[in-house]
Amino acid sequence: MTTTPQAVRRASTRRSTAPPDPARGLLPAAEPVRLLDPTGTPLPARADYPEPPAEALAEMYRRMVIGRRFDVQATALTKQGRLAVYPSSRGQEACQVGAVLALRETDWVFPTYRESMALVSRGLDPVEVLTLLRGDWHCGYDPAARRTAPQCTPLATQCVHAAGLAYGEAYQGRDTVALAFIGDGATSEGDFHEGINFAAVFRAPVVYFVQNNRYAISVPLSRQTAAPSLAYKGVGYGVPSEQVDGNDPVAVLAVLTRAVAHARAGNGPFLVEAHTYRMEPHTNADDATRYRDGAEVDAWRDRDPVARLETYLRARGVLDEAAVAAVAAEAEEYAADLRARMNAQPTVDPLSLFDHVYAEPTPQLVEQREQVRAELAAAEQEGDA
Repeated sequence: MTTTPQAVRRASTRRSTAPPDPARGLLPAAEPVRLLDPTGTPLPARADYPEPPAEALAEMYRRMVIGRRFDVQATALTKQGRLAVYPSSRGQEACQVGAVLALRETDWVFPTYRESMALVSRGLDPVEVLTLLRGDWHCGYDPAARRTAPQCTPLATQCVHAAGLAYGEAYQGRDTVALAFIGDGATSEGDFHEGINFAAVFRAPVVYFVQNNRYAISVPLSRQTAAPSLAYKGVGYGVPSEQVDGNDPVAVLAVLTRAVAHARAGNGPFLVEAHTYRMEPHTNADDATRYRDGAEVDAWRDRDPVARLETYLRARGVLDEAAVAAVAAEAEEYAADLRARMNAQPTVDPLSLFDHVYAEPTPQLVEQREQVRAELAAAEQEGDA
């Protein structure tokens, strides 16, 4: 029997409006899921979150090391004037890479401004990823081709976009999952609540991934919520939720793998909160010493996700000295290539400032463009004289 597109859409609509099953459980674990302790020692196995395969964890380690080196290099580029601004995600490598590894290439990612590391881990050209932060007018990559939305500066607007795209994909009979990154502060925005409510009502296959790094710029978590954790925000919308130690790479990948599978199976959205920490300031323009002390930062440095995974994989025999050195060398080569390409001065047409301001240029815009054109022509004549 041939299934028509109309029949698929009708079936999708019927499935989307079905009430959620109360028996499936909505509450997150009382404590964040953890499979490794801070030293990298394995904890007792959990049937609900089986450990990912060793090869997946080895690839996760590789991408985390490269991602951290990229992040350090991008931070240095701001000091050299090559980037206008850069929001570091150092310390959040397990979240950034784990989210990407849990997805298929055909799935969609909806990032915030802090997800540069996740995007390069997804395989996007790092120069294209940094184009927006360089001061260009576009995001640098093709969102449709890379199935990656532009990095989002307005807080939580991507939550609505992710819900809409995921619902549209399911409506057309595709098993695409959308993953929306969210910061802890963004859970206080209306768009977060509207997005997750729409996704819950219409069973859209979305994973909302909250990276709780403790501060929304300088505002601490205690000023964002009185709930036991941000994961509980899903319960009121009928969305199953989980909280995980965001500095435990094994647990992050295990929890997100389950969340993505839940959404892909047609069960609707899933909310995951990762407890992690932003080691660097909010951006290079921020002075983090004004709102947190060094002792707090040092305590989180001892929970380093990269060192944690390396210790564990060495103990299992998955990594040895040669493998660690090879990954480090690959990361240095990656940073050197990025540095060389970012140091090349881009060719910029000043008249492009007037492109895409209006669909039809206004008389004032045309006049301003001609003024700039005349100034450029005069400067060129002076240079030739």
